[in-house]
Amino acid sequence: MAFGFFKSLVQKFTGRPVDWDELEEMLIRSDLGVPMSMRILKQLQEGDTKLTAEKVVEVAREEIVKVMPRDAHMLRPLPDRPKVVLVVGVNGTGKTTSTAKLAALLKRKGHSVLLAAADTFRAAAIEQLEVWSERIGCEIVKGAYNADPAGVCHDAYRAAVARNAEFLICDTAGRLHNKANLMQELAKVRRAIGKTDSTAPHETLLVVDATTGSNALVQAREFKEATGLTGLIVTKLDGSGKGGCVIAIQNELGIPTRFTGTGERLEDFDFFESRRFVEQML
Repeated sequence: MAFGFFKSLVQKFTGRPVDWDELEEMLIRSDLGVPMSMRILKQLQEGDTKLTAEKVVEVAREEIVKVMPRDAHMLRPLPDRPKVVLVVGVNGTGKTTSTAKLAALLKRKGHSVLLAAADTFRAAAIEQLEVWSERIGCEIVKGAYNADPAGVCHDAYRAAVARNAEFLICDTAGRLHNKANLMQELAKVRRAIGKTDSTAPHETLLVVDATTGSNALVQAREFKEATGLTGLIVTKLDGSGKGGCVIAIQNELGIPTRFTGTGERLEDFDFFESRRFVEQML
């Protein structure tokens, strides 16, 4: 991961006094969010030591670590039925690819996984997930183009039970977070899955693109209200210079980042570790 925020901050203020207005602008532009930026500034203003670039980085890291989850949130199977993971997000975030990468990660951990191609509206989505499923050796349940996504997920759950799959991962259609009818459709998918298991879906993961910056916070807020979220999959953390949205979403909405995508390969996907994330921001 290469975010570069702290590095650019040090470069800007090395050899000269830290300007408070410039610092505030840099913090906010980093997509940390206004509340976190103000929190860092408050801690710095209350300090009694000389303000240097290094001190800014030290305090910023301390405050960020305080709000990030201490432990990685692992995905563990249920003892008696499939664990259902619903993957949601707006168009273009890498949702279908992230669904496949998550399946591959769980397969590498020794788990059995079934995929549901519930994105029935994008012409190539079913075929794309099918290609991925063959590549990673994972079974898939799919419906026809324009089929009811809720029906596909319902059928997939029954198939997961019949095949003793530990995980069912449902790839849903990308949708704009501000379109009420599309968000209501996600609620229908959740209800359909809930008819076979009242506790499902057990995880609802929102895929966000780190390069979208503060707009990721807006997306997370809307999806959380519409569907409930248990975590994030953050993509394109491989040198975008971004990543602050992860902190803003955790701080303001309490939604932890669970997985990160850092490249194009199947292996470029892993569980999120907050301390490593903070360390690598410099």
